[in-house]
Amino acid sequence: MTKTRARVLLPNRGQMEFRASDLESLLPEGHRARLVWAYVERQDLSRFYAGIRAVDGGVGRSAIAPEILLALWLYATLDGVGSARAVSRLLESHDAYRWLCGGVQVNHHTLSDFRKDQGEGLDELLSVSIASLMAAGVVKLKQVAQDGMRVRASAGAGSFRRKEKLEGYLEAARAAVARLKAEVEADPAQAERAREAARLRAAKEREARLEKALARLPEIEAIKQRQGKNPDQARASMTDAEATVMKMGDGGFRPAYNPQLASDADSLVIVGVEVATVGSDQGQMVPMIEQVTARCGRLPEAWLVDGGYVGHEQIEQASQSTVVYGPVPQPKNKAVDPHQAKAGDSEAVAAWRQRMGTDEAKVIYKRRAATAECVNAHSRNRGLQQFRVRGLAKVKCVMLIFALAHNLMRMVSLAPELLGVGIGASAVPGIGV
Repeated sequence: MTKTRARVLLPNRGQMEFRASDLESLLPEGHRARLVWAYVERQDLSRFYAGIRAVDGGVGRSAIAPEILLALWLYATLDGVGSARAVSRLLESHDAYRWLCGGVQVNHHTLSDFRKDQGEGLDELLSVSIASLMAAGVVKLKQVAQDGMRVRASAGAGSFRRKEKLEGYLEAARAAVARLKAEVEADPAQAERAREAARLRAAKEREARLEKALARLPEIEAIKQRQGKNPDQARASMTDAEATVMKMGDGGFRPAYNPQLASDADSLVIVGVEVATVGSDQGQMVPMIEQVTARCGRLPEAWLVDGGYVGHEQIEQASQSTVVYGPVPQPKNKAVDPHQAKAGDSEAVAAWRQRMGTDEAKVIYKRRAATAECVNAHSRNRGLQQFRVRGLAKVKCVMLIFALAHNLMRMVSLAPELLGVGIGASAVPGIGV
């Protein structure tokens, strides 16, 4: 008996296909990329345009519109992509990134340069986004919660050296720069000169990094002294002088930065961004209050922080602007009421102690975790596990983009009329965050 063979359709991936399609048809209405573009095209980007040299009637290649670069970074941040090279690869394969580019070719160098060079423009955009949400009645500043989150730096743990080593490396780097300068000036061959010039630039960059590391050492030595440790053990990174070895959430010690975020408790909108180069939150409260006040144009009514912020000096200064809610340290003697004013307390510190003992303050303080830690968690979920850039200024730019992306999704959720577009099902996963 002859066995009958099943007749099936198998894939033929070598078959050529021609499809008529435009970029506009790739994404449905309300797609998150469309929301990002709707936000970007409504912004005043004159500060971003100021550095563009190519003009109508002039010579040179046309620059890539800042709208495209900003939109790519905002969408990539929401997508959990933090590498310029990763974004450039997605431009070839992902419909949303292709739609945002609209046929414009963008490489990773351009993306990287845009992110690190636009700190002032990004900071201004954050203020504008907050102002628009305040005008819409979304941000009320009744209660603002601040929290820090230690994020792994790009520098490796093996890049940290003590003063003697750094001085030796710097001397060698300066000698290398002097030697390469002489070779570039003496070499008549153009091709070889170009290679030597590249080596000279690399040597100068290394020299500059080592100089920064040595300049940072006194600050690290002072921190060691305040902690009761030997200042001679202070070390600085040869690749990222502003990174500091910090104790991380898992108990390990790694090079990191300590970004500080302040968020409105009612809306979860980020209203303040700063980056600290020390692992402690002590001393970070007053500068953030001043930043939020300047950015928003008025004082927050209440400020919620955890126990790492509540130094007496900080409370005294902050209490001149707002009402501070933070936990009172528990005394060693359990019989002592921590909420009773002590003999050496100032008026502001005594009022803080007594306030935190009331039921009303306890209810208000519960909003801190639901606000600050929630915002931090969303940042972690969007890929804020390790910085891919080096240096405080570049890290601050990354955090500003995270804040802008976060606030954009809060705008979509709470005030979509500010974007002037509909919200489709494809945008739903990010609306609440």
